[in-house]
Amino acid sequence: MNVSLTPRHLRVSLTKWAAWSPGIETNEAWGAWARAPVPLAKEGAPDAKFLPAMLRRRCTSLTRTMLTAAWSCLDAEELPRLRSVFASRHGSINESIGLLESVVRREKLSPATFSHTVHNAQAALFSIAASNRAASSSLSAQEDTWACAWLEALTFLERDPSAPVLVVIGDVPLAETFAPLVDEPAVPYAFACRLASAGDGPGISLTLDEAGEPLPRPPWPHALEFLRWWLAGDSALAQGARGTRYTFRRS
Repeated sequence: MNVSLTPRHLRVSLTKWAAWSPGIETNEAWGAWARAPVPLAKEGAPDAKFLPAMLRRRCTSLTRTMLTAAWSCLDAEELPRLRSVFASRHGSINESIGLLESVVRREKLSPATFSHTVHNAQAALFSIAASNRAASSSLSAQEDTWACAWLEALTFLERDPSAPVLVVIGDVPLAETFAPLVDEPAVPYAFACRLASAGDGPGISLTLDEAGEPLPRPPWPHALEFLRWWLAGDSALAQGARGTRYTFRRS
């Protein structure tokens, strides 16, 4: 496979961004981290006090983390109207494990807990909290989740180039039940960015081809490596997973 996707289809502008990880919660702090990256903390979750108290109490730690990034990324007037892509490799799987353990013990299940473990829970709660009725997509694609979230946003922009798209990706460390089965950085994080059609800010293009030799893995998620690259000002970033190389370039 050798697919060049650099024409108008995949050249976009990243106009706003925000990220959250324990101890690195502002754009200034992320800028300092990008200049001197260090391993990220493995525990923690944001307060998400911008959410109504009743809704906040029901949110999983993943939901609070992803919505914190989303709220920090957009201006108040954009929250109710932007289309969105929410991506997470694992979603709220830790809460699902708890539900399955309750089934084994023949205990009653919590409908509220179950409703917050479906994979589009973060997108749904964003829609409720932000009064956002715009189109939204939720996805998971194993190691390719970040790149596929970017591609999903590009399909939104292809359909309507005049309307920007919010992309939000996040994960939290897996519970011990599944953690040994996955080789990945086990850190709680979320990254959100606003993508618009090229011309509204610095451009980014994307090329897909066969991975060839395995690419080195950073000690943090692919989305945060993208953020480090973006803030560092480097010309290109190659990321690979499951046989595909994704190359981002400034344009």
